[in-house]
Amino acid sequence: MIAIVDYKCGNLFSLSRSLSFIGAEAVVTGDAELIRKCDKIILPGVGAFEAAAGKLKESGLDGVVCAEAARGKPLLGICLGMQLLCRVSYEFGTHKGLDLIPGEIVDIGGLIPPGRGLKIPHMGWNRLSFPAGREKSALFKYTPEGSYVYFVHSFAAASCGEAVIATTEYGAELTAAIAGGNVYGVQFHPEKSGTVGLGILRAFCEL
Repeated sequence: MIAIVDYKCGNLFSLSRSLSFIGAEAVVTGDAELIRKCDKIILPGVGAFEAAAGKLKESGLDGVVCAEAARGKPLLGICLGMQLLCRVSYEFGTHKGLDLIPGEIVDIGGLIPPGRGLKIPHMGWNRLSFPAGREKSALFKYTPEGSYVYFVHSFAAASCGEAVIATTEYGAELTAAIAGGNVYGVQFHPEKSGTVGLGILRAFCEL
């Protein structure tokens, strides 16, 4: 059973429907005990970092997510949920993340060289690239190099080092996915990424 964490900041319906489509058993819940009983956890997220981090903390689910990850339970953060896994965000201030994976969340506008004329937020389909010379993450076992996935974001993870397991190009090389042990994060929306996204969710279910 997969727990989709409901802390009032996620795109829950389409994610739940995607998991159901691939035959995975999932429950949308904000109940700490039920989350503890599940085999895997997905932390979704849309909106602003500060508000989402606050709601997660107010619900008490920040501690539950961290404790279950520490026990070795597979955890997947999606979009803002991925950003929450990092150490800190500089989105309109300085805000602490869960610090499960190294990295900081910064404005995409500061990463793209001036004069490129690219719109922010970065919204649409972009290709995935995997780090050269390294074994591809198990999260992408069904995902060929160059596959397209769907992004919607104005901030991106930076300074993640070896935690980066996929990148995308949008005026600059942006972090598309990160991982540390049993904790994974994707900046894009697999539930909106067609058959490629379903393959990524299937791979997570098989971890």
